[in-house]
Amino acid sequence: MTSQNHIRNLFELDGKIALVTGASKGIGEAMARGLAEFGAKVVVSSRKADAVEAVAESFKADGLEASGIAANMGRAEDIAALMDKVVGVYGGLDILINNAATNPVYGPIQQTDERAFDKIIDVNLKGPHELCKRAYPVLKDRGGGSIMHISSIGGLTPEKGIGMYSVSKAALISLTKVMAQDWGPDNIRVNAICPGLIKTKFSEALWSDEANLKRFLHSIPLGRLGRADDIAGLAVYLASDASTYCTGGVYMVDGGYAAS
Repeated sequence: MTSQNHIRNLFELDGKIALVTGASKGIGEAMARGLAEFGAKVVVSSRKADAVEAVAESFKADGLEASGIAANMGRAEDIAALMDKVVGVYGGLDILINNAATNPVYGPIQQTDERAFDKIIDVNLKGPHELCKRAYPVLKDRGGGSIMHISSIGGLTPEKGIGMYSVSKAALISLTKVMAQDWGPDNIRVNAICPGLIKTKFSEALWSDEANLKRFLHSIPLGRLGRADDIAGLAVYLASDASTYCTGGVYMVDGGYAAS
């Protein structure tokens, strides 16, 4: 085997089982497709059953292996049922991407009432924590695996208008590092991806405002908004054996925004 083939093979995910939350559209869907294209059996999860089933069917139409399982990451009972169903369908889990997130308020921090605060923390932080705890023994039994938390550049430097969301994403980065420390001996790698401004429906409140968009573009060296596919390649890398020495990392995909 040549060195070139050896490196290429490290990226293959044949036989791996992956679960991606918040995967019915946007970044989540792009990452799920990327994993499937490299050979993983992918469980697409989000709140609405019809949405995840539609994505899974579109993957299957392209010759990829996928299933759709609905779950609300803000509900403990849904999280428990999701993990049980994944193991029931595929017999295990190797890759987990916590991508589901919410931001029900846009504006200064004083506009975040208790209900919005609780929803942001429940979905963006507590949900990933609970799902990871349930995934831990499954990953351990399979000899290890890869977990990715989708944070945000707002988790590194708070973004105006999305203060509480930024707080939750900062906590998710900290959770990533704690899990990397605790679970490294079990060969479970945990990394965080911090997207910049990606043009998706979720971030529309940011890029649909002309003044805000101009400010962002002025600060992005690559001069454009990100695309959902811009995140997928990194997700494949962190899921694969090409990244077996990577854990506790925080990876920015922001067009250079944080460096400007």
